[in-house]
Amino acid sequence: MTTLEDVDRLASALPDVTEGARYRGQRTWAVRDKAFAWDRQFSKADVRRFGDDPVPAGPILAVATGDLEEKEAALAAHPVACFTIPHFDGYPAVLVRLDAADEAELRELLLDAWFAKAPAALADAHRDLLA
Repeated sequence: MTTLEDVDRLASALPDVTEGARYRGQRTWAVRDKAFAWDRQFSKADVRRFGDDPVPAGPILAVATGDLEEKEAALAAHPVACFTIPHFDGYPAVLVRLDAADEAELRELLLDAWFAKAPAALADAHRDLLA
């Protein structure tokens, strides 16, 4: 189980990360002004789209993926913690149930998201983070 404080600690430890508020005022972590992770509360429209299915509770984090193939890989690799909603169809990002993600999963997802959004020269200079 992880929290937004864990997200902040792990994301802020990555190079050139800033925290701000975007996406309806929610906490957002960015690398060189490109958001790679953000607190994602469900809108009324999102909740309606769940229909009779239960709406995931607890804090939800959205994290960028490099492309739609990486999105599918993240969903397959983390089936309990990661999911998507219709609003994210065709968009390279997954949603993470923080109460279902352990710290290792969260770190991996944040690191992948950071690399997806970091400029190439910055990412190349920090390949050692993948070790």
